[in-house]
Amino acid sequence: MSANSLRVQVPMRWGDMDAYGHVNNVNLIRLMEEARIAGFGVPGGTGAPGTSPKADIFSAVPDGVQILVVEHRVRYSRPLEYRNVPVNVDLWVANIKPASFDICYEFRDPIEDFLCVKAATTLAYFDPSNGRVQRLSPAEREGLSTYEGEPTFVK
Repeated sequence: MSANSLRVQVPMRWGDMDAYGHVNNVNLIRLMEEARIAGFGVPGGTGAPGTSPKADIFSAVPDGVQILVVEHRVRYSRPLEYRNVPVNVDLWVANIKPASFDICYEFRDPIEDFLCVKAATTLAYFDPSNGRVQRLSPAEREGLSTYEGEPTFVK
């Protein structure tokens, strides 16, 4: 976990569980998305107002620019067992590059707080009007660097 991390809690659904009582690996990607939105906000121009995120860095993305997932990486250290309480997720930013960055995650058991899953999502800003990835502005890089920490995985 990074010193610049945010902790969010994401509800687990009964349907997230597989036959072994663990959160299914496919459903973990959905939990990553929910944690990312709870921590860093809804991309500008999408959805309707609701609960404010812990750190609102995505709502300032210019109109017409999309935030696309480039890659997910997931490493399981222990099963994330279904519980009827939200899972604890620590989030931070890493690998800030000219046109992409990573959101890093640590999923921790909501009762005993042991580490279950480390993950990272590489994101890029995309301009559909020209079909190209957009370079991060100095202001965007500065906003991301507030939450920057060590990468989950060495690339």
